[in-house]
Amino acid sequence: MENVLRPLIVIGGSVLLTLALGWATDRLLRKADERHGETPLWGLLRRGRVAYQLVLCAALLRGSYDAAKLLEEHRVGIGRTLTLVLIGSTAWLIIRIAAAIVETSYSRYARAQSDPARVRRVRTQVELIMRVVAAVVGVVAAASMLLTFPAMRAAGASLLASAGILGIVAGVAAQSTLSNLFAGLQIAFGDMVRIGDTVVVDGEWGTVEEITLTFLTVRTWDERRITMPVSYFTSKPFENWSRGTPQMTGIVYWHLDHTAPVEAMRERLRDILRECPAWDGREYGVAVTDATPNTLQVRALVTAKDASDIWTVRVTVREEMIRWLCAEHPYALPRVNTADAKLPPSRRPADGEPVDGEPRAGAQRSDGSGTDPRDHASHDGAYRAGALRHTPEPPRTGHA
Repeated sequence: MENVLRPLIVIGGSVLLTLALGWATDRLLRKADERHGETPLWGLLRRGRVAYQLVLCAALLRGSYDAAKLLEEHRVGIGRTLTLVLIGSTAWLIIRIAAAIVETSYSRYARAQSDPARVRRVRTQVELIMRVVAAVVGVVAAASMLLTFPAMRAAGASLLASAGILGIVAGVAAQSTLSNLFAGLQIAFGDMVRIGDTVVVDGEWGTVEEITLTFLTVRTWDERRITMPVSYFTSKPFENWSRGTPQMTGIVYWHLDHTAPVEAMRERLRDILRECPAWDGREYGVAVTDATPNTLQVRALVTAKDASDIWTVRVTVREEMIRWLCAEHPYALPRVNTADAKLPPSRRPADGEPVDGEPRAGAQRSDGSGTDPRDHASHDGAYRAGALRHTPEPPRTGHA
């Protein structure tokens, strides 16, 4: 009877004590969270209640298992298993507590700070710090688990003896991984790029969504994700539209006819921007930046508070200006000229003479031989396609 009651009392008491302590601790954390609503610390600590109960149960069972005298032939294996569970659950609990403390500090800083750029910078640093902490705790826990085996302790001594050679081999083998690791730390504390920044990478425009110690994810405007190693951002140039101030200047181009009403376009641009909520009111303007034989290049300059709004302003201005030109000034739209060239005033033909290089019906040449379009084409240096009739070659006489 004693052999049955003793294991039940030891194991059942450990489990019941674990549940009681876990329930009491959770109640205290819940009341503290309700009493101190200005900080999320207590609510975040409640996320670790499973790890906390697992640590308690493993510790109680490990300390009282010998008194239970259950399965004594497997006492070493069961004790080692409980030790491994205790080490793993302790590492899990440490990571949960560290995450709660770091997240609480970040939330307080975010509420007190009014600069979004600094908030994104701290958020990036916090996430990378948590990843480093988790990695360190995990490595220490794994090493502690291995050291519980006697054979691994002997192997550890031999490995320490050859640490120099192993360090060189590992450094060469993990060169890419280590470069990404240090690049991630450089990004976190060098303020090169932050979570939430608008960047242009390899011609792709998007927002930085995630930064880890080895890779970075950019979410593009069409909901695609571009994942690249963090070492890319420390070795190659890229555009960061959110660095410094998020305010941006945008440009809209039109190719119009030479008769385009540029001054009226300036007034119309002002009216369009006044009705566009995305415009920040800082600056606008219209200027002719280039001219070709067929068109004028007209540029509109607009401003907005960030990259998202500048896109909205640009597309709105482009659409509304084209609609206004089509309705009010259709002659300003680009077209291909097919009309006859206008003669200079000094060479304009007199009354009764052909106009624009076209001969009048029955008109005679000065030598009385008839009309030749090339006579009139010589006035302006050119004549239309088809105006010059091909004169057939006279027939040859004799033999070839």
